[in-house]
Order: sequence, then C-alpha cells, then structure tokens
Amino acid sequence: MDRLAYIVMSGAKQTLLAQATNANNLANVSTQGFKADLDAFQSMPVYGPGYASRVYAQDVRTGTDFEQGPLMTTGRDLDVALKGQGFIAVQAPDGTEAYTRRGDLHLSPNGQLQTAEGDSVMGNQGPIAIPPASKIDILADGSISIIPLGGTINAPALIDRIKLVNPPLASLEKRSDGLFGLKPNTPPPQPDATVQLATGVLEGSNVNPVDSMVKMIEYGRLFEMQTKMIKTADDNSAAADKLLAFS
Repeated sequence: MDRLAYIVMSGAKQTLLAQATNANNLANVSTQGFKADLDAFQSMPVYGPGYASRVYAQDVRTGTDFEQGPLMTTGRDLDVALKGQGFIAVQAPDGTEAYTRRGDLHLSPNGQLQTAEGDSVMGNQGPIAIPPASKIDILADGSISIIPLGGTINAPALIDRIKLVNPPLASLEKRSDGLFGLKPNTPPPQPDATVQLATGVLEGSNVNPVDSMVKMIEYGRLFEMQTKMIKTADDNSAAADKLLAFS
C-alpha cells in the first residue's frame, strides 16, 4: 500500500481526537466555572533512510483557557464566584486536594459544604462542616458565618474560612474529573488573602459556543477530505497493480 494511506489515516485519527476535545468543550458550555481545553495540530516529520519527505499530523493538548467566564447574579446565599484570579480548594474523590472555579455550593445531608459535583470544600483544618443554621453567610474573604438555629441575628458565629488559593497557572493541569491538580513536584499553595469572592453570583463557562460550532464543522470537513484521500490512495494502488500485471 502507498505510504500516502498511512499518512492520511494518521491525520484522520488526529482529527477525531481534536473533534473529541472540541465536543467536550461544547458539552460543557453551560457548566459553571468550566475552562475550555486547548489543542493544536503539530507536524511530525517521518525520519529514517533517505530524505524526510513524509510528515504526520499530531493533535497536541496545549493547555487550558483560564480566561474568566461571564458572571451571573443569582442572589442565592451559597452561590459564590471568584473575583479575578484564584481557585477554591476542594477534596477530590481520591482524597487529594484539588482546585476549582465552580461556585454553586450546597450542604450535604451531614452538613458538609460541597460543590455541585459533590466535592467537599476545604477550610482551615480540612473539609468544612456547617452545623444546623437558620442563615449562612459567605464573606468576600471566604469566611463563613451562621445564625444558629434558635439564635439571634445579632449574634452570628464564625464557623470556618474557605481555602482560597492562587497558584501559578503553569503549575496546574486539568484532571480527568474536571478539577485542577498540581503538576508533579509542585508544592501545595498556601491560602491567599488577596483572592476574593462575590456572593450570590456564579461564574459561567468560558467556552465560546459559536467558535466551537465552527470548529466542529471544520473538523468534520477535514475528516471527510482525509477519508477521500484514503480512497484515492487505494485507487492509485489498484491502478499500479494493473500496470504491473501487464509488464
């Protein structure tokens, strides 16, 4: 078979990988605090005997778009959004500390403060637990105060403080569960007093749906062109076999 077929098959496979990344972004266009994945095609020359005249295409994950998403006012006491840079520290399902921008919080049946995905929000001494209360307030610095059941509005009790961090973006990588984790050999970040929250507000996804739809069409046409090239390579191979049969 002509080497052209292998080159084109490689390109078609990488196009499907890029389409999968783009489809995941588009699927999360309504996910609170979601950050779009970025990728790009890279040329990979084939080296060996002779001149490197063949070039494979490779889809490369280049990172994450950390631009802030749109802010939406909800008025809900447990909805928070980060003002500018920073992350909320949470306990991931595997027990490790991870980081998120998602701020639609709620209380579990046992009183733990969690994200909508069920990840426990970290405080000064670990996951935050809130006792029964008639009112919960989250302040700009992450402090949580409550009015205990039967208490008076003039006597709020300070419970804990949400761990807000601002690690270098280059030290973060997106995990398979959508949270952000630290790259290997990176020390855990300490609480950062400059990171602030807005209460009653949620940060939306930073995915541009129009751009993602355009990419989906572009990748679809590219894949179609590559499959036609595979057919062309097959036709060329069949024609060459006929010519050799006459010799």
